[in-house]
Amino acid sequence: MSNESLDLTLKIWRQPSPDQPGEFREYALKNISTHMSFLEMLDVLNEQLISEGEEPVAFDHDCREGICGTCGVMINGQAHGPDHETTTCQLHMRRFHTGQTIVIEPWRASAFPTIKDLVVDRSAFDRIIGAGGYISTNAGSAPDANAVLIPKIEADEAMSSAACIGCGACVAACKNASAMLFTSAKVSHLALLPQGQPERQQRALGMVAQMDAEGFGNCTNTNECEAACPAAISVDNIARLNREYLKATATAK
Repeated sequence: MSNESLDLTLKIWRQPSPDQPGEFREYALKNISTHMSFLEMLDVLNEQLISEGEEPVAFDHDCREGICGTCGVMINGQAHGPDHETTTCQLHMRRFHTGQTIVIEPWRASAFPTIKDLVVDRSAFDRIIGAGGYISTNAGSAPDANAVLIPKIEADEAMSSAACIGCGACVAACKNASAMLFTSAKVSHLALLPQGQPERQQRALGMVAQMDAEGFGNCTNTNECEAACPAAISVDNIARLNREYLKATATAK
């Protein structure tokens, strides 16, 4: 067999619906190209299952370019797999070796209930954003690029925070299933910009309240969220969120 092909055993979580129990099932794959992405490998598995008259494995995906954040799964206990700052769809099979057993399971968090197999409901993130992740600027034509002057360091920090793709890896990697990294990134990128100032206090209070209402756990500063994040969102944002929340709480009317 060529060094560019793999024989693998996949141990995948199968769960037919949210109200039915799930279990791990094993599947054998042969001659998987090391040039395939992880999702392409799952496509091959599903083609094999369909040809055998079995139900294919349900998994989330969209852009397959590391942009949209929908493809997240746990791979051998790591969110998005072994590569640093890489989404599942951008992980390639050359990171594995022939004869290996790969364990694939969905995000594990009560706030991310399993829908089917590897697909979870991440709408809790949408509700957190809806609780305050907006600005009240009037719609209209785009202003000149230099109409609002912003110091470069603040613009860079805002853009780094805005890079969050909302995949949920931070929640899945955290032992407490905390959403602090996601929420803090969304609060930070608007708090750092002039356009975000009118709702600054309301935003911090509303998004934290919604985060707690969704049932996410507390942050205990283990920093696993930053290590698992494919967009390299810094835990510095969590410190900023704490400051924003305390300030808003102290001055709330």
